[in-house]
Amino acid sequence: METFLSSTPNLYRSSCMHNFKSSRPNMHLKSPISQRYRYKTSPMIMSSARPFYVPNRISDPNYVRILDTTLRDGEQSPGVMLTPSEKLDIARQLAKLGIDVIEAGFPASSNSDFEAVKLIAQEVGNAAPGEGGYVPVICCLARCTQKDIEKAWEAVKYAKFPRILMFIATSDIHMKYKLKMSKSEVVERARSMVRFARSLGCYDIEFAAEDASRSEKEFLYEIFGEVIKAGVTTITLTDTVGYSLPSEFGQFVADIRTNTPGIESVIIAAHCHNDLGLASANALQGCCSGARQLELTINGIGERAGNASLEEVVMAIKCKGDKLGGLTTGIDTRHILMASKMVEEYTRMQVQPHKAIVGANAFAHESGIHQDGMLKNKMTYEIMTPEDIGLHRSNELGLTLGKHSGRHALKAKLFEYGYDIDGEELHDLFWQFKSIVENKKVFTKDDLLALLSNRDIDSPTTIMKNYLGSSMLMSKPYLKIIVNRKFRT
Repeated sequence: METFLSSTPNLYRSSCMHNFKSSRPNMHLKSPISQRYRYKTSPMIMSSARPFYVPNRISDPNYVRILDTTLRDGEQSPGVMLTPSEKLDIARQLAKLGIDVIEAGFPASSNSDFEAVKLIAQEVGNAAPGEGGYVPVICCLARCTQKDIEKAWEAVKYAKFPRILMFIATSDIHMKYKLKMSKSEVVERARSMVRFARSLGCYDIEFAAEDASRSEKEFLYEIFGEVIKAGVTTITLTDTVGYSLPSEFGQFVADIRTNTPGIESVIIAAHCHNDLGLASANALQGCCSGARQLELTINGIGERAGNASLEEVVMAIKCKGDKLGGLTTGIDTRHILMASKMVEEYTRMQVQPHKAIVGANAFAHESGIHQDGMLKNKMTYEIMTPEDIGLHRSNELGLTLGKHSGRHALKAKLFEYGYDIDGEELHDLFWQFKSIVENKKVFTKDDLLALLSNRDIDSPTTIMKNYLGSSMLMSKPYLKIIVNRKFRT
């Protein structure tokens, strides 16, 4: 099935109300942060779907910030290496997508990553405000060491809204075997490194507890409370090895929110891995329990089995926001498919055909029962439109011919190609078609035309609506193509 990518914007906002009550309506950290970000955001005209950016609070209690970590955690997929220019291309697409926070890389890991983060901070992090005055936050990763934090700040400080995401492991197994540190040493290290980052001039600091879902909750209450006092703006609950069930992760977020001192003055983020195939479900459950930042990747790429998939989580919120308490994001969903194709091309990690939302089969129909339903009403088998993610199908209904197809689909395909066939002629043609597709995996347009030619069927009736005509292509002035691994318009 041919597909076309659209860049037509369609900013989504749920109109549903949410029963989650904000516990921080007027909270400001006692630091230059409030004045700094109020000054920078006040002249901007924001979209109704995206609140003014203040690092440690969100004025709309239903709004979920999206942090995309494709360029950092996604690049950690085995066999993936992105150049600075490729990272910049993807970051620009992420900005079009409406990502709130772009995690651009890990500057201390390599000179290439340092240059990529700096380049993205300078260009994407200072781009002219887009729709609604939006400029993304640019974030980079650092371990809790002075060297890492200095390197991170040197790379990211050029952004209009720079952020450092620092992390340290908190589970017993990690502290004992990897860090070889006691709990008190880990707490002191985290607290002192937050203070160090602030001394450099960074006032937007995210702190992540690595392997949090396998850590003792009482220890997490303590360490989160200490880093909040030291000045972090976001705390991240990680399911580093993808071990949680949705019910467990939801309760985990709720417990942290209930028992951590000072939690009302920061944003809670969820970072979920997919080792049991539950990352997207865990992320959504985390939101229902009070997380207001989700850390996702395009196509779900990442370490081992990957991360929570951005397209899955965002479209779940779009389609089911009312069932999730009225949650909403600022994502422009019609840029999803282009982002997916770009990441697939640059990483060389092929998207499986049945991948939710962006897979080649996500909007294709072969079963005769399904095809009959689609011909009568597309909502019978599609819960969203392909245009919602920027997909324009070569045929309006996404019908593909195969051994499961029925005569209604065959008739529709024939009509699409200019043949108006009915009655006994269609009946005979259908059974000849079925005998062929029993032994042929892919049945193409050329196969169908050859079948018609063998039956000496007259030339097609002229039909106004023919997808082979130029009107469909010419009506898409923003058609994207790939040329030598570069995306151009």
